[in-house]
Amino acid sequence: MLLELFTTFSKVGAFTLGGGYAMVPILEKEVVDKHGWIDREEFLNILAVAQATPGLFAMNMASHIGHKLCGVKGGIVSALGVAGPSIIAILLIAMFFQTFKDNIYVEKFFRGVRPAVVALIAAPCFSMAKSAHITLYNMWIPIVACLLIAAFGVSPIWIILLAGVGGYVYGRFFEDKVKSRKGGVR
Repeated sequence: MLLELFTTFSKVGAFTLGGGYAMVPILEKEVVDKHGWIDREEFLNILAVAQATPGLFAMNMASHIGHKLCGVKGGIVSALGVAGPSIIAILLIAMFFQTFKDNIYVEKFFRGVRPAVVALIAAPCFSMAKSAHITLYNMWIPIVACLLIAAFGVSPIWIILLAGVGGYVYGRFFEDKVKSRKGGVR
């Protein structure tokens, strides 16, 4: 299992361009759909924890999933697997950067890759919204969170804390009242 974790996370690390968030659809396909190691809801929970955990997002995702499956050894092996291809690529780039930095073909390659990376980052938003049960009733929450972060520079940490407190308060004091009203209307 450890070898399979290492291989899977190495593949994810090797084919992820654009940072940790671009790896979400590839990782979800591997871990949830292909191998069935965890279900979609658990994947979303790990995603939330990885975002809130200090450090690199890709490493956090890999180590949390690996730990869930095989304990500490699984976390370490998965983290090494996802980081390995990036470390090798960075070393190769550092060795040959001066030679290729002004190459027109390399520049055109990256100009073409950038829009694809945006799509890789945006695509999981739709599947996560469906899995997180985002509806017309509660879609204002991610919209307001995005606006607060993008337009007003609010730290995502505050958004996460506020959402957690809001979810607790809603669940503790209002959820039962809303459910009883819905049940009484029928």
